[in-house]
Amino acid sequence: MSIAPPTTTKPKVVICIGDIHGYITKLQNLWSNLQTLIPPSDFHYAHIIFLGDYCDRGPHTREVLDFLIALPSKYPNQSHVFLAGNHDFAFAAFLGAIPPPPDGSAFSDTWEEFKPSEEREGWYKDDGYEKMHLQGRRWAGKITVKFNTAKGTEYKGSIYDAGTTFESYGVPHGSSDLMKAVPDDHKKFLSNLVWIYEEENVFIETENGLQSCKLIAVHGGLEKGKDVKEQIKYLKEKDTRIPKVEPLSGRKSVWDIPEELSKSATIVVSGHHGKLHVDGLRLIIDEGGGMEQNPVAAIVLPSKTIVRDTDKL
Repeated sequence: MSIAPPTTTKPKVVICIGDIHGYITKLQNLWSNLQTLIPPSDFHYAHIIFLGDYCDRGPHTREVLDFLIALPSKYPNQSHVFLAGNHDFAFAAFLGAIPPPPDGSAFSDTWEEFKPSEEREGWYKDDGYEKMHLQGRRWAGKITVKFNTAKGTEYKGSIYDAGTTFESYGVPHGSSDLMKAVPDDHKKFLSNLVWIYEEENVFIETENGLQSCKLIAVHGGLEKGKDVKEQIKYLKEKDTRIPKVEPLSGRKSVWDIPEELSKSATIVVSGHHGKLHVDGLRLIIDEGGGMEQNPVAAIVLPSKTIVRDTDKL
């Protein structure tokens, strides 16, 4: 049965899906709930933005990537955007699936600033480490401190909780065998992740009715006090000279919409923060935070409806 596209006078449905962190059942249930809640003509032609962090913490990173890679062929009338989260960038860095620094510098140059943390974080120093970006080494490392006091949980192997990702590919945590165990289509998926996404004419319900806005999606957010155009430029270019990409991994510095964007109607949507926060045009959709007991959430625009994997529809 073919499904007719929605009429052109109706605003396009945009679905932003928060951090999945290796929980395939949560992703499947969330997808099923979205399909149930949204009329077929809207769902099958929806614009879907995944906000990053597909790997680590949960046990099924491999299955999550298989699910995401299959979406464009299963739902050919949808459009899909896959953002890089800080975890995905680090996973890709370990596999050598990130672009080289644009100035020809070595990835080892990214280590210097964070050297004081190397011993505590137990950076990876096995096969291939000499030519690896800082975040790849941190991701596959073996952290010496076993308890994460900020989260109240045990670290799962590394500072990134990457042990579960290794295991999902049948490889022990920290083993260079992962480089061979990850299939080529997964490496290609990770390599193609975008650091930022922009879309014009996205509609959102406001106190004053339906409003057409520009939408910027980035995993953590945009830094305050730094030129927005410059940030967007280096994020689009995926500048891997940077040891720690603040818009992917920052916290307080990327929470608010930068002041210069508040002069025009701009939605800024992110995951990353382990919170669900909808305040005007600032949307943070990460209710799960990679914690087993928390739901994975999505927001549907223009209505701002929150949908969770745990909803009984």
